[in-house]
Formats: sequence, structure tokens, C-alpha cells
Amino acid sequence: MRAAIFRKGSFVLGDVPDPQLQPGQVLVRTKACGICGTDLHAARFTREFVSLAARSGGRWNMDTERDVVFGHEFVGEVVANGPGTEGKFKPGQLVTSMPLTIAGNTVIGLGYNPDMAGGFAEYMPLAERMLLPLPAGMEPDHAALTEPMAVGIHAVEHFGVNNAEVPLVIGCGPIGLATIAALKLHGHAPIIAADFSAGRRALAKKMGADIVIDPAVESPYQALERAITPDGFDAGRYAALFGLGPKRRPAVLFECVGIPGVLAAMMEGAPTGARIIVVGVCMEPDGIEPFFGIVKQLSLHFVLAYNAQEFAATLGHIGAGRLDVRPLITGRIGLAEVGQAFKDLASPETHAKILVEPWH
Repeated sequence: MRAAIFRKGSFVLGDVPDPQLQPGQVLVRTKACGICGTDLHAARFTREFVSLAARSGGRWNMDTERDVVFGHEFVGEVVANGPGTEGKFKPGQLVTSMPLTIAGNTVIGLGYNPDMAGGFAEYMPLAERMLLPLPAGMEPDHAALTEPMAVGIHAVEHFGVNNAEVPLVIGCGPIGLATIAALKLHGHAPIIAADFSAGRRALAKKMGADIVIDPAVESPYQALERAITPDGFDAGRYAALFGLGPKRRPAVLFECVGIPGVLAAMMEGAPTGARIIVVGVCMEPDGIEPFFGIVKQLSLHFVLAYNAQEFAATLGHIGAGRLDVRPLITGRIGLAEVGQAFKDLASPETHAKILVEPWH
């Protein structure tokens, strides 16, 4: 089958072995697969990505010397049921899945696996037990956004972000936009978002942000201070010590950039008592100044991906229109164009989410 193959730093169009279905697997024809920010990191910082994956417990088994077929944000069409399946899904049915398959009792990740192609290939052998049917009437391409949108849902839900907190989202790439949409879904207000890119700020508005800040013009932390501070608030130590006067609303900040220096700046800018939730994946060593966390009594949390319930719920939200992913899809390409798409995505003004269509 054809695939966009990542080979030692570049993408080439070529052939990889057709999937051989194991018990419990279903052959799925890939209709569309999104290019993720983590894909961009893995392609640009391949050695660091491989090293960090090994040092953190072997979550991915990508190898710098072996070909790999990326792709973990996908939607597909059932082609055939393999041995040991129950036949829950008929040929032609549209499905999506968390980016993994199961062979026997072994869970196999898709997307950074040199032994099994991900969604930048024509077919995938997915586990019947993990397949989710698309809701009736759902646009198939929208289901490919289930995975990244589930990351935003998880970022908001995992540590119990509540409506009393005023959220500030730093970075309005796809993950920041997913976080904004999840906050909107849960009724948070006002939602503040910040990004240097005018294009991304416009998308943040479309996805539900109430206040959008250009950090080159205004400090997003000052905007957050205004949003949480009531009239008559006394910032003096005496008032704070004895609990005098009206109280500020609590604040929660989401780091959705993933480059060195952002977390340190957020800790310096965050109001006292705030929570910072790190969603962006930084592939390089970073540094913070613990003093700011101590004197402000900040809470620092890290989140990854989603669970099965959140993934299924996200699909339902998109299908019902509660999460509108249409503004995020800014391009569709074939396998031969994947390499150029990775270059195009380096510009935040041009694209948010490009979908790879292997049969394009």
C-alpha cells in the first residue's frame, strides 16, 4: 500500500507492506488523517524525540534509523473484518479510534511505530473493540479532529478546572484552540487567549475566546489580572493576611506552546494562587525560577492526551455540533504533498490543521 514515509529527516512517497490482520482486528481504509504538532516536533527534533521517549518509559518505539509512517488523528472506512472479530462494523461503515491497535493482549501504538503504519498510509489494522462509529450525519473529515480536540477536553477536565476560575490560554495553535473550545463547552467565562499570530487570534475568537490578546501589544497577564479583580479589591499584605475586602476570582493558565521560556514567563506573570496546566509538549530542556512558584504559591500540573471515555465523548460533542471543528481545517492534501505540508505548518498565519487524504 502507498504511504508517506518519514525516512531520516525527509518524507518520501513509497510502498509499505499491506496490513496482516491479527485476531480481533478490522481492516480500515484511511479517509483522512490530521497532521499534529507532535508530528512536527518528531520530524524536526527526531533524535530528541526518540531519546525522550526511551527515557520516559518507552511510550513510543520510534527509531532514527528506521522508516516510520506518522498519523494518529484519523477517520476511516471499514473494509473487512479479521479473524476473531464479532462483525460489529459492516464494510463501508465510517469509524475512528484512539491511535492504537490490539494484537492478542498487546497494545500497539500507531503514529510513531516503525513496525506498523499510521494514518499517512492507505490502510490500518485497527482493533474492533476500540472502534467508534461516527454519529449519523457527521461529516467524516470532522471525525479526524476527535483526537486533538480530546486533548483539549482532557486538559480542562483532568484536574477539575471549574467555572469559578478565569482561564488564560497561552498559545493558539491546534492544542490551544482545542483547549479554548473545551473551556467554552464547559461554560467558562471570560476565556482569555494570547498569541502573536493574527491568524491564530482570529481562530481563537471563532473557537470561543472572549478576550484575545496580542502579547506584542499588551500583556496577557495584565488582562487576566483585570478579569479576576473586583472593584474595591485591596492588594495590600494586611488585607490579604486578614481576608479583608472583596476576593479575586481564582485563575487557571494553560501553556499550549511547548517552547523553552514560556513556562518561566507564565510563572512570573501568573497571579498569586493560580494553577498552571502544561499542555504544550516541549522537546528541549527548559528552565524555571522556583522563587515565583514559591512566593505566589502556584500549582503546576502536566497533562497528556486523554482517556477512552474522553475520546468517545469528544466524538459525540463534535457530531452533535457542540464542538465546531470546521474553522480548524485549513487544508487537504494527498500523500505526495506531506513533506511540503510540514514546511507550510511552520507558518502560523497559513494553516491550523491540514488533513492528509491517502486516496486524494
